[in-house]
Amino acid sequence: MKKLNICIAGGGSTYTPGILAGLIKTKNKFPLKKLILYDNDEKWLEKMGKLAQIMMRDYYPSLEVIYTVEREKAFREIDFVFCQIRTGGLKMREKDEKTALRHGVIGQETCGPGGFSYGMRSIKDMIELVKEVRKYSKDAWFLNYTNPAAIVAVALEKEFPNDKRILNICDQPINLQLAYARMLDKDYQDLIVHYFGLNHFGWVTKVIDKKTNKDYTKKLKDLIKEKGFAPVDKEQRDPSCLVTYNAVQVMLKHDPTYLPNTYLQYYLLPKRSLATLDPNWTRANEVMAGRERRVFAECEEAIKNDSAENTTAVKIDLNKKNAHGDMIVEIAESIYNDTNKYYIVIVKNDNIISNFEKDAMVEVLCKLGKDGAKPYKVGKISTYYKALMQQQYAYEKLAVEAYFENSYLKALQALTLNRTVVDQELAKKILDSLIEINGSYWPELK
Repeated sequence: MKKLNICIAGGGSTYTPGILAGLIKTKNKFPLKKLILYDNDEKWLEKMGKLAQIMMRDYYPSLEVIYTVEREKAFREIDFVFCQIRTGGLKMREKDEKTALRHGVIGQETCGPGGFSYGMRSIKDMIELVKEVRKYSKDAWFLNYTNPAAIVAVALEKEFPNDKRILNICDQPINLQLAYARMLDKDYQDLIVHYFGLNHFGWVTKVIDKKTNKDYTKKLKDLIKEKGFAPVDKEQRDPSCLVTYNAVQVMLKHDPTYLPNTYLQYYLLPKRSLATLDPNWTRANEVMAGRERRVFAECEEAIKNDSAENTTAVKIDLNKKNAHGDMIVEIAESIYNDTNKYYIVIVKNDNIISNFEKDAMVEVLCKLGKDGAKPYKVGKISTYYKALMQQQYAYEKLAVEAYFENSYLKALQALTLNRTVVDQELAKKILDSLIEINGSYWPELK
């Protein structure tokens, strides 16, 4: 079995330990020769790189681990790139969220003005990154977690329409699957979750036991209506995440047709969602004060002790599922071994949803093997869901066109269409504020 070379782009991220753990768990069926951590932030990269070397020395001693800020060194002769970059870091995320809230609009990382601002920052770096990877490893699989995944996916499809080895993914569908499994007291791997929509804007239509073919959809709806909804790891989640998940119960009581993605609260319950947000302490602040501080403190402890054994945020737990880290590794393993496992990923529509725009990047159930994603047909969707998706996709498409065309007008049109804004004058005020805070991160809009 060939041993692979893997690069984690954005290797200094606090999510990297989960990916490292995932690689250790799958070492017998997804064997590696070399692991490279790449980042442009040398401070965080050095800490995470040293942690990776300690972890792999103890759990994967045959694996060579290096970390670098040099792109040629990172991307030459690579088989898979796991991409999780954040242009502008959490400090820019904080500005995005607080700028939106200052204008009385939802401040969130991927939704509304925050998602628009982040998307306009991400596109340039993502295009450059793909070009650099293709320069040094033309056949590498590029598995992309970078947010906002919807806008990034549209932009990458526009820039690289013939590159079939770019796969945009999101861990929220697997988080939903894990939560369903916990409610049903089942193994998440026994469930097949049928899903359609756009990234962070979709619905679960069926939850099927693949061993017995039993449909658990109604049971899940009844349980959520009665008891609420929570992430599988609710004991470790920040308070804001619990609020987000609980909104599923409210949405489902209003409309029991499908099980909604948690992020739909920002579009379907905007007043309720806005009321839960603190303009002085946003999710970015929560992450910086919580996960970021905790993970890097434990990196320092592991480096000092020359052991990761007694840390909690980076500890290997072979019996615990890490949605973010395990999912991207499992997808790579499914492609490499051609196992055709089920995952919900982002792909070009091309009549998957028969009455929706063919060029849209939709999120649907797929099988993943050596040729990439093989999507399940969704068929025709009803008026309500089609209308919601058309408005959201129009926003995403205009945002991408605004970037490529340096168009102020299309940026304004995009924000005006977004369901969290829907006011042209307000959209203009928000856009002007976002231009000011982003500076050179954005193209010059004319």
